[in-house]
Amino acid sequence: MPSFQKQHSSASVLSFYQQPPQMIEPRYLSNYEQIDSGMKRGLAGQGFDSSFQNYDEQIFTLDSSTSASGLASYDSGSNISTSPDGTPFVKSFHSDQHLSVENVSGSPLSVSSITDYGNDELRDKLRELEMSLLGPESDICDYQSSCFKNSSHNIFPTSMWHSSRVRDMMPKPDLKQVVIACARAISDADTSSAAALMDMLEQMVSVMGDPIQRLGAYLLEGLRAKLKFSGSIIYRKLKCEEPTSSELLTNMQVLYQICPYWKFAYVSTNVIITKAMENEQRIHIVDFQITQGSQWVTFIQALAQRPGGPPLLRITGIDDSDSVHARGAGLEIVGQKLSEIAESCNVPFEFHDAAVSLSEVELQNLMIRPGDALAVNCPYILHHIPDESVSTQNHRDRVLRLIKSLSPRVVTLVEQESNTNTSSFFPRFIETFDYYKAMFESIDVARPRNDKQRISAEQNCVARDIVNMVACDGPERMERHELFGKWRSRFQMAGFNQLPVDASVTRAVLDMLKQYHGNYRIEQREGALYLGWINRAMSTLSVWR
Repeated sequence: MPSFQKQHSSASVLSFYQQPPQMIEPRYLSNYEQIDSGMKRGLAGQGFDSSFQNYDEQIFTLDSSTSASGLASYDSGSNISTSPDGTPFVKSFHSDQHLSVENVSGSPLSVSSITDYGNDELRDKLRELEMSLLGPESDICDYQSSCFKNSSHNIFPTSMWHSSRVRDMMPKPDLKQVVIACARAISDADTSSAAALMDMLEQMVSVMGDPIQRLGAYLLEGLRAKLKFSGSIIYRKLKCEEPTSSELLTNMQVLYQICPYWKFAYVSTNVIITKAMENEQRIHIVDFQITQGSQWVTFIQALAQRPGGPPLLRITGIDDSDSVHARGAGLEIVGQKLSEIAESCNVPFEFHDAAVSLSEVELQNLMIRPGDALAVNCPYILHHIPDESVSTQNHRDRVLRLIKSLSPRVVTLVEQESNTNTSSFFPRFIETFDYYKAMFESIDVARPRNDKQRISAEQNCVARDIVNMVACDGPERMERHELFGKWRSRFQMAGFNQLPVDASVTRAVLDMLKQYHGNYRIEQREGALYLGWINRAMSTLSVWR
């Protein structure tokens, strides 16, 4: 089984940290290293050292600082390697030892800190380069007096761009670095720098670009809302401007088809529940995320093939506002569709709707009957329930205790492997960037970048989640993901025992993944099944009783 490597987006930040790191050769000097060797010899012949050795040992990014990024304490048994794009990552990771950017201390990010290290040598080298290329009368600014006296957001002084030859050799802004620097500026209440960086980002992002450009477009919206203290307003506006029901349903179906995250949940939990109920004659499923009810179509068809005849099946569906909008109606149409399918398969069937907020679910909403074998299904939904960090009522743990009190035969949990629940703004932003960068990359291989359906699906089904995580706080922030290690602790505190993931589940998921790109991976660890994209764990499945 592969071991997913967590590629942390806190690496490579536009500005430079202000505490001594572990030194490595910085990536951004590659622009200088590409100077024609003949030019280098020419400079050397004039008595200039074109290697830039003197100051390339002093300038660094977060890539070079294990102490700043938290990687050193992340997994003591891991080695740090470099990915193809130069980003360091840990060769293996464990979700319980997830990167916490909150551990960064004493190292405030500043877009002006390029001026803090090697100023004299950097000025001299650039002046020497200018003189050798353009002569002593060039119109490049005098570095001794002006180049590095600009405002904190002026990363490349305007006067440096007067010469196209020097401009071509200067490092170009990297979108990842700029967007992270912008988030840090907002975190530090540096509004002028944040505004300047947003103007720069405006020219770099595109909903039809590569994955990081598309992600950057939605992160920029979240950052603007955060800067203007209008996160909740923007989020509500996005919800009010949703597409029509048929359009939203189409968008959901597009995402379902082009990436396997929802199929991973449906296929795996169906196998688990089928196996747990194989000898039961009365089955009751409480689905905390019923959506369109499509998960249970194949389940009903499988029950129809059971030797000796199908059992009675009851499903209680708990609704949410997004699904109501996508369906264009309440749960009654889900019940009608499933009833028609069950009738066609000769499966005795009952459907009960529980149109209630997840935080307000009570025993009476669930239609529990003695004698039924109960299964509870929780796919990508429990992270919407606020916990103790939002309210002293702690509905997240209360709902888990309620489920345990029902004595279910099996409980299935599928969640995003991400940590955005209790983190403060900047580490939450880093985690959001890291997670959704991998998601956008996985979507990118399935549809062309100018595909209108993909653009619409990302805008209407993914962008709102990103804006919510970046711009909103308190009860307004609905997207509160936790790592599997935290979910395991919550379930255990509620009295659950973890069950192993059966080999038949792994086989079913592997078979499903044959429909998708080869970069999707699965791994069994800590009793859970992880679905990942390349080296980033994206989702986890666990089984409880």
